[in-house]
Amino acid sequence: MPVEMLTENPPEIANQFEADLVWVSKQSLMPGRQYRMRLASKEVSATVTAIKYRTDINTGARLAARTLNTNESGRVNLYTSDPLVFEDKDNKDDLKFVLIDQQTGDTVGSGMMVFVLRRATNLQWQVLEIDKAARAVQKQQTPKCIWFTGLSGSGKSTIANLLEKHLHQGNKHTYLLDGDNIRHGLCRDLGFTEADRVENIRRVSEVAKLMVDAGLIVLVSFISPFRSERRMARELFAAGEFIEVFIDTNLNECERRDVKGLYAKARSGALKNFTGIDSPYEPPESPEIHIQTSLLSPLEAVKDIVKQL
Repeated sequence: MPVEMLTENPPEIANQFEADLVWVSKQSLMPGRQYRMRLASKEVSATVTAIKYRTDINTGARLAARTLNTNESGRVNLYTSDPLVFEDKDNKDDLKFVLIDQQTGDTVGSGMMVFVLRRATNLQWQVLEIDKAARAVQKQQTPKCIWFTGLSGSGKSTIANLLEKHLHQGNKHTYLLDGDNIRHGLCRDLGFTEADRVENIRRVSEVAKLMVDAGLIVLVSFISPFRSERRMARELFAAGEFIEVFIDTNLNECERRDVKGLYAKARSGALKNFTGIDSPYEPPESPEIHIQTSLLSPLEAVKDIVKQL
């Protein structure tokens, strides 16, 4: 009888890996930001969820790091949108990958898979009998995420609050996730660096996704300054479920209002990494709804949003 040959290291299928990464972009690596990952003939979305350490180029020492800068290398944890085949064999070419910026198409890093993280193989999605459709039927509404973005002082929270009031009066089941309120709890450990802003949006996006799955109409009012994170949020939802509302107010007007005194602090140097002053805001290129507050009052803006919804 033929003897069956056993493979010493059979292929594994997973979506979480530890990998060695060389960063080549002029912009620093931001854990939590989504990139395109090309591995062999496959291309998926990928996120660096953690930086284990940075490798000193001269000594090989392992150094603590929160980011990687141009031409720095280190060991990272990777999460991919789709499972990938990992096969540990002599030819490592199949484990090499590149990371690509989703906006520019530029290569930002390259590396090699090292091993599958055990957490990836120990977790399975639990199938539940009550789903989003059933919850939506019970609430007699179409669940969606209405995402308000704009500078601090643009009027996001005011308009979102008025819209929720209008929907509530129409017997809709809603919840409003406000940036300041979330930072008192879920995100109270985060600051305002670019890396912390990325993580802030990642967390609230996942919460919003759960609320939509619960059948709710969820309103999200966050500055959310970077297009890449707003795109990441959008990709969590089914087609038509994510509605981006750009509350377009010019910087001078936002500073004139300055109801929290934040712009004055930022201008004086007392408040660092403030959007619009020393941290960029990337306006939406094609939002579903564009509200220019120089033309509309908050109540008129709500009427306009309701029409377009």
